[in-house]
Amino acid sequence: MAPSAMSRGKDNWIASLSEAQPVPYWLEDPGKPHAEPALTSAETCDLLVVGGGYSGLWTALNAKERDPQRDVVLLEGREVGWAASGRNGGFCAASLTHGLPNGLARWPDEIHTLEELGRRNLDEIEAAVARHGIDCDFERTGEIDVATETYQAWELRDWHRKMTDQGLADGIEFLDADAVREQVNSPTFEAGLWDRRGVAMLHPAKLAWGLKKACLKLGVRVYEHTPALTLKSYGAGMTVRTPYGAVRARRVALGTNIFPSLLRRVRSYTVPVYDYALMTEPLTADQLASIGWKNRQGLGDSANQFHYFRLSADNRILWGGYDAIYPYGGRVRAEYDDRPETYAKLAGHFFTCFPQLEGVRFTHAWGGAIDTCSRFSAFFGTAHQGRVAYAAGYTGLGVGATRFGADVMLDLLDGERTERTELEMVRKKPLPFPPEPFAWTGIALTKWSLARADAHGGRRNLWLRTMDRLGLGFDS
Repeated sequence: MAPSAMSRGKDNWIASLSEAQPVPYWLEDPGKPHAEPALTSAETCDLLVVGGGYSGLWTALNAKERDPQRDVVLLEGREVGWAASGRNGGFCAASLTHGLPNGLARWPDEIHTLEELGRRNLDEIEAAVARHGIDCDFERTGEIDVATETYQAWELRDWHRKMTDQGLADGIEFLDADAVREQVNSPTFEAGLWDRRGVAMLHPAKLAWGLKKACLKLGVRVYEHTPALTLKSYGAGMTVRTPYGAVRARRVALGTNIFPSLLRRVRSYTVPVYDYALMTEPLTADQLASIGWKNRQGLGDSANQFHYFRLSADNRILWGGYDAIYPYGGRVRAEYDDRPETYAKLAGHFFTCFPQLEGVRFTHAWGGAIDTCSRFSAFFGTAHQGRVAYAAGYTGLGVGATRFGADVMLDLLDGERTERTELEMVRKKPLPFPPEPFAWTGIALTKWSLARADAHGGRRNLWLRTMDRLGLGFDS
């Protein structure tokens, strides 16, 4: 591209953001429910759930479905679904391990069990959405991992062969350049892997709100704008103090994810990584025709610094990813939710992928914190002699996996040995992150190394190879 044309292109990319509101598109839905009142008294219950995102909501709902007589209370510090559960891309994946490559590398001996449990979990999510009448635009479209470089196309083909040899490729199809562009027309696509059944697309905030409604209908007492301040033993149970009251419970499930755990020793296992996304205006019929996408799959590219993108129910394109920002000290702050320099970068990448959509405007631009752990998939545990359970570390793939994590927590709190609790994935924890300045330095060096690998045919430098040997991965 000539310099003048490049300058004009950049001006157009920036102009596309002129009316973008710095708020999550999903949370502006007119169907957003009113918040439940805050707790202003002392309560007692059988099970207290802390956190009103997917993790806590699924725990409360599944607890009541297992035992309708169980008295359940849920506390949410702000409003149900306001954080990661209402800001994500709406990719509901069957994978419990942040993708098959990560799972196969870490738990090869139980990967077939993990894949089967993941498929079953996604089926159960679909069934729960239908059973409780949750209107969340659930579409079992699948997802395509796309290659945008020749070396990535070869890697996808080789990976498909490996999956086939190990009996893990059921429902997964390799697409060459012509085949993938027949599905979604981008001049940047070189190949793809289409997982036809392993991913559903949905409206993330509507799922959270629907789960809240289902919990209330089953008798869960939900208190919003009620942060949990302290957690202490109290006789044979636990007590949690809130600003205006307290809850005494026989058992406690913590679903606070990236927010500081009430168990201090758990905090070093996660760090916040900020992710950002754009949402376009609804596409016209002609614009849709120019890109195809008739099967409405979710998409993600194969680079280390990757993008994820999908169609909404009203035919907008959500475009997110690439920049993963770790704030020094690992603090979660509202000012980190908005990052114009990342929005500009994402807009440029969007029009590189879909040049035929030049002139499309973005209506929303937002960010949020992901609870990242060093193995990229959830970890679990108990405290206070088994009276408290926790799940965290979903690393951006929690829309589906949090339901599995909820069942793990309930199994642990009930003292049950199940197929879930016997998994090595459940029994062992990831490596914790070091204190500052080592965490920031290590993450910054990793980001630089990943960008360098993307620019040099995927070749991983000494730092990344060392991380691989330590089981820290850093491949997505």
